[in-house]
Order: sequence, then C-alpha cells, then structure tokens
Amino acid sequence: MNVLRRNNVRVVGSGGRAMVFAHGFGCDQNMWRFVWPAFAEEYRIVLFDHVGCGGSDLRAYDIGKYASLEGYADDVIAICRELDLTHSIFVGHSVSAMIGAIASIQVPELFDELIMIGPSPRYIDDDDYTGGFSEAQVHELLEFLDDNHMGWSQAMAPVIMGNPDRPELGQELANSFCMTDPEIAKRFARVTFLSDNRADLDRVTARALVLQCHEDVIAPPAVGAYVHQRVSNSAFVLLNATGHCPNLSAPEETILAMKIFLAGERSAAQNVGP
Repeated sequence: MNVLRRNNVRVVGSGGRAMVFAHGFGCDQNMWRFVWPAFAEEYRIVLFDHVGCGGSDLRAYDIGKYASLEGYADDVIAICRELDLTHSIFVGHSVSAMIGAIASIQVPELFDELIMIGPSPRYIDDDDYTGGFSEAQVHELLEFLDDNHMGWSQAMAPVIMGNPDRPELGQELANSFCMTDPEIAKRFARVTFLSDNRADLDRVTARALVLQCHEDVIAPPAVGAYVHQRVSNSAFVLLNATGHCPNLSAPEETILAMKIFLAGERSAAQNVGP
C-alpha cells in the first residue's frame, strides 16, 4: 500500500526544510489548522493521519504492529523516507510527541528539532514519578471507553480540552473522538495510556522544545518538567494556555513559542563561523 495514501499525507508550503505535524489520540491532521499556516511560507508542511484516524486507510490497521508506539513511529519514518525528508522539524501533540521521539532515536537524521506539545512518557504515577493518574484511574478510564465509546467521548473531551468557557472546543474534540473507529480507538487508548517510554528520553539527541499548559489534566506541568530534565538538549516553556490542546485553544501562543525556539536555532547557526 502506498504510504502517502495509507496515512492521508498532505504536503503544502514551499520552504526548503520540512515541518512534520503529528496529531494526538482520537484526532486528525485538522487539529493543526490554526498552527501550520504560520509556518507555510518558510517550511514545507507535512500533515498526516495516524492509521485508524481521520482520512487514513483503515484497511492498513494491524493489531500487532500498532500494539506499541514503535508501530506508529515506523509509519512516521516511512512517510519521511517516501518524501525524502532529512534534518526536518517534528511537531507532535500528546502521544505523538513520544512517537516522534522514538522515530528520532531510530533514525537520527530525520529530525534536527522536536517540538513536543503536552508530552507524557508515562501517564501512570510510579514511585517518585508523577504521571497524573493512578493505575486504577487509567484502568477505569479504559474500561469506560471499552463499554461506551460514544459516552466516553462526550464525557472526556471537555475535560481533556479544558476551557469550559469555550464549550465549542470540547465539542469539536468530542466529535473527533466519535468519528474514530471504536475498536481502533480502544486499542490506541491502551497503547497510549499504558506505555512507559521514560527510558527513551535519555536517548533523544535532537534539539527539543517541550510546550506544556499550566493546567492540563492529561499531562500536568510536572510531566513536562520531567521530559525537559531527561532530554539533554531541550527547552521548556510553560504556556498560559489551559487544557491539553493548545493547538486549538491557544494557537497564537503556541505559534509564538515555536517561532522563538526555531529562531534560536537559526541564530545559533548564523553564529557558527570559521
């Protein structure tokens, strides 16, 4: 199957370097519509849907392959190779932040920068690590999803989105959840919430920006600080935005943080002389 059709890849912009945007659980590439246009003049924008989401080809879903985040990282690598991308910028939201990190470890030349929005290497608390959920809470959440996909989507989306004064945002996320194939959503949720990728953080060599909202029930600020601490060449920005989806709720602030980070990279390059 053609990789670009499988993942519903869309390429826009005319810049020399590529910027690859990867959406979070239950979403699709449309979640980046307020962010990517700000970079289209300078970068080649690559948008795609994870298999099982959005306009991807559901026939490509393989239970074995997608039983771990490595399966999704393999797709990212395949997309980049098909488009002949190297030394690109990866922008990953939520679980895709870790998917991008894994892809960058496996093929270091793919990405020089990682922009990680609301990342979490582990959602379950563990000894001196705060993930935001107890193990019992995660299993309750997954059981609720197993029992009632539509009910889970309507109940959880506003909580995940935050911003109760803007209910239309929570409804958009709920609609996105509801459009995802229920069986695939259940499996992707288990992979997302039960994974432990803390050890991978030490292996990331790309320059990274960790963007964290100051109120986020899915990935609290302590998680973002932990990612920053473990990724050796990283910057950490605590946004004024609330909720787990600043790409929708606070795109201007998100764009500004990204541009400042990328401008720093260009400045450093300009300062390298003979």
